[in-house]
Amino acid sequence: MDNAYTPTRRNLLVAATAAAGASSAAIAAVPAKAGSKASVLATGGGQALFNPADCVLLLLDHQTGLFQTVKDIAIDDLRRNTAMLAKMATLLKIPVITTASEPNGPNGPLMPEIHEFAPHAVYVPRKGEVNAWDNGDFVRTVRATGRKTLIMAGVWTSVCVMFPALDAQEAGFNVYAVMDASGDPSEMASRTTLARLVQGDVIPTTANAVLCEMHRTWARPEAAELAKLYILAAPNYGAVFESYQKAQEAARSK
Repeated sequence: MDNAYTPTRRNLLVAATAAAGASSAAIAAVPAKAGSKASVLATGGGQALFNPADCVLLLLDHQTGLFQTVKDIAIDDLRRNTAMLAKMATLLKIPVITTASEPNGPNGPLMPEIHEFAPHAVYVPRKGEVNAWDNGDFVRTVRATGRKTLIMAGVWTSVCVMFPALDAQEAGFNVYAVMDASGDPSEMASRTTLARLVQGDVIPTTANAVLCEMHRTWARPEAAELAKLYILAAPNYGAVFESYQKAQEAARSK
């Protein structure tokens, strides 16, 4: 297996993230080269992170029938993390593309929370293709965004995420797979998929890491709304806010 920090891997990361742009003035970018979207700070911060302005969120086959087969993550966690990503994309104006191979069959319809929380999401129907990247309409829709960093999640991870992720990486995209907004029929399937993704230069990540990478700083106008998303990504984090609010109330009452 290739080392995750080979020069090739590192160059891909730098190329993917040196294009970065952030919505906060606190993340003021150094001057970018012509044609780039660099938001790497003068300190070098952000060089190994993705560029929010270059990202598109692909939510693949989050179908209610398939959820019943998932065994490597609790379904409540899977749905909550996926819903959080949809809310995040709406808040931060990240394009969202959804798809399902056959929503009228036993795999069932897409979980409704995705389009509820991301009403701007574009749904691309497929003609039965297992691999979304085999569908011309899907690939054209992705390319039409003009963005090169694909953040993917789906059910099953070993098929609905891995197949298009590997193909997109080969096609020149920078691909991230959100492992805890995806699910597989077994721990073995999940572990094997993770190994194959890394071998194919797809970057594994988690919902909370995606949120933090998008966020970058609290010195931004969406900070209060972003804080609510952290409670979805890490429910126990809600206790942090509760204790803080109580402390603030106590201080004001003195």
